[in-house]
Amino acid sequence: MDDIAVQDRLIPTTTCFGCGPANPRGLRLKSYLRDGFVTATFLPWPEHDNGVGFLNGGIIATLLDCHTAAAVLNEAALNGWDAPPGFPIPFVTAGIDVRYLRPSPLDSPVELRAVVTDSSPAEIVCDAELRFEDKTRATGHAVWKRLRPR
Repeated sequence: MDDIAVQDRLIPTTTCFGCGPANPRGLRLKSYLRDGFVTATFLPWPEHDNGVGFLNGGIIATLLDCHTAAAVLNEAALNGWDAPPGFPIPFVTAGIDVRYLRPSPLDSPVELRAVVTDSSPAEIVCDAELRFEDKTRATGHAVWKRLRPR
């Protein structure tokens, strides 16, 4: 199971721009379970330039959001917290606090790591970081709420 990306295992037909396997024009982030964390490697594209040669902050925020999604969806699956009928996911992002600590390269792979810090059937909290050369470049603290269609 660790060799199959969380996205391919749990949401293979979704079209999310950041992590949807079914979006050929998206970032197509692939996250894996490793050593108690959810990890990923992402190689930025030249189009992800922030205008001064580094990785764009919006792309960083998207990566952190979608990478926490992998950890959250895995946690939900482990606990049997299924999506409502007609929906592909059981939780949605309620908020993410992104902190940019230092520039991230545009021409080299960056590493992502996420861990669930609290979970219940109503809410899952997850922390993530984007790293390059053993230094944290950005962090994300995400709160995910149970999807309840109205």
